Amino acid sequence: MSSFLINGGRRLSGEITPQGAKNEALQILCATLLTSETVTINNIPDIRDVNKLIELLGDMSVEVKPAGTGSYTFKAANVDLEYLKSSDFRKKGAGLRGSIMILGPLLARFGKGYIPHPGGDKIGRRRLDTHFIGLQKLGARFSSEGPNTFYSIDASELKGCYMLLDEASVTGTANVLMAAVLAKGTTTIFNAACEPYLVQLCRMLNSMGARISGTGSNLLVIEGVEKLGGTTHTMLPDMIEIGSFIGLAAMTGSAITIKDVHFNELGIIPEVFKRLGIKIELRGDDIYVPAQETYEVETFMDGSIMTISDAPWPGFTPDLISIALVVATQAKGSVLIHQKMFESRLFFVDKLIEMGSQIILCDPHRATVIGLNHQYPLRGITMSSPDIRAGVALLIAALSAKGKSQIDNIEQIDRGYQNIDGRLRSLGADIERIDN
Repeated sequence: MSSFLINGGRRLSGEITPQGAKNEALQILCATLLTSETVTINNIPDIRDVNKLIELLGDMSVEVKPAGTGSYTFKAANVDLEYLKSSDFRKKGAGLRGSIMILGPLLARFGKGYIPHPGGDKIGRRRLDTHFIGLQKLGARFSSEGPNTFYSIDASELKGCYMLLDEASVTGTANVLMAAVLAKGTTTIFNAACEPYLVQLCRMLNSMGARISGTGSNLLVIEGVEKLGGTTHTMLPDMIEIGSFIGLAAMTGSAITIKDVHFNELGIIPEVFKRLGIKIELRGDDIYVPAQETYEVETFMDGSIMTISDAPWPGFTPDLISIALVVATQAKGSVLIHQKMFESRLFFVDKLIEMGSQIILCDPHRATVIGLNHQYPLRGITMSSPDIRAGVALLIAALSAKGKSQIDNIEQIDRGYQNIDGRLRSLGADIERIDN
């Protein structure tokens, strides 16, 4: 178990480059199972969840080779399906939520698959129904040893069909999409997720020989093909890191340049932070956040309190709700944070309240934040990271706070953020990693 020790209240400065997108990586890596040819992936983040998935692919006898910093080649010519029945696979798959996305490629290419009930963040109910129902509509047949244990799936003949997804699930859409590219006939997916991660997956699959149209919309049409070939793919920068760094600059009153952000792929994210009063300048493809003594939350046109809520893309991503909330604690004005998708994601606010924030937790989904306008700095405390995103929100709070803070259970943060302490030190942060 490791912890961060932080001496807060320092102004930071300099440039920081976001890592490759974690949420894109998990599905892109699974897509390498769709072909026996070599696939090269660039800009892979060196983070715990991604490294576990790469290790899992290696255990399945996928040939994995480093190809430079942040790059690997994958060749799934001799996938060991028997390994999927092992206790080792059950343990590793159950500890990694991204493991669910090996299912679509396995069913498409081999006609069968096995999967334990995957793990991941404890941020509320995260259903697998969209994955299973979509695959069943293509012809997959599921059997299990018991509820939420281990699933065996037969998909000896997948056939394209029309389906309306019950929710615009990113991973569910990705899983069904990867199964459909090798299914017989045409598959139409309505209410598909359309996040940039899905756009990237479609681009990669089409470069491998798939026939997918409607990319970037909620209506995907897939014409099944006989086989896919190799390709080279470069992942986007992580939009969640970019939003986190914007929030970090505002909370610490720092001037920070965020490099190579692929601004056109960020959607509404910059606008939401502007609503909190944060100034953002686009310089080429870099975002520059100037040092601000204060930032003021906008109100709606009728003068009512600003509400920031999450929604499926192109709405505001739920992964940045925690960051928006912590940034609001030092804004001028008040804001209602409405986390619609996960019922436990706001429960970290008790730590922010202990640090001196003025927050009313209305219910599991809503919190009203009364900004302190930097007049009353937060105070350092000892706390624990409950999940990836809340952990980074607490880290940002600690960096802005007066005095020393300790954050335990930082393995959660390491799951999603590459060398975060080293990169923050390069900006001037006083942060130390210790082993307990």
